[in-house]
Amino acid sequence: MRRQRLVEVSLVRRFAKGVRVFREGDACPGVYVVGSGAVRVFKTGAGGKEHVLHMVGPGQTFAEIAAIGGFPCPASAEAIAPTTTALIPYEPFRKAISDDHQLCLEMMTGLCFWVKHLISLMEDIVLRDATGRVARFLLDAEAELDGSIKLPGLKRHIASHLNLTSETFSRTLSRLIEAGLVVEQADSRVELRDRQGLQAVSEGLFPQL
Repeated sequence: MRRQRLVEVSLVRRFAKGVRVFREGDACPGVYVVGSGAVRVFKTGAGGKEHVLHMVGPGQTFAEIAAIGGFPCPASAEAIAPTTTALIPYEPFRKAISDDHQLCLEMMTGLCFWVKHLISLMEDIVLRDATGRVARFLLDAEAELDGSIKLPGLKRHIASHLNLTSETFSRTLSRLIEAGLVVEQADSRVELRDRQGLQAVSEGLFPQL
């Protein structure tokens, strides 16, 4: 019943690759649910430098923080592939979480996972070197996809997310491939061959690559 209520007020929104869904500072349009494709959510510094906060794939949501908090979008969002989303408009969404306490609790649980994600990202940037960050990213991606990993978007977007340059990300991935820990396949896919080795790399316990 709760899900049906949200479906009834949702709007289908399609975005071509490279199209901005919204910009930082825009009024929050509501909560987006990705059906197909992928979206990058990113911050832009005063000098124009971008930092990717996270990549959003099918079944995942974005803009929920602004929708729940009732403030403008704190970051920008852009489709990095042809993308279809369901938009739950701001006012119906706010009414739904106001009327339905269980839905509100579920959204709060989702926010807790988002906070956990940000803490993990901060841990990676502060406590892990480039190799450890890339290893951790690959392990986390495989855990979500349960199989070979298709790298989301351009490598420069992943590098930005990990606070690395594109060149450093490519060199680090090449070292992991040369060490036999991962195998790069066609169509931007990566297969993890030695998960224990990657875990050791992510924790700084693997011999220097």
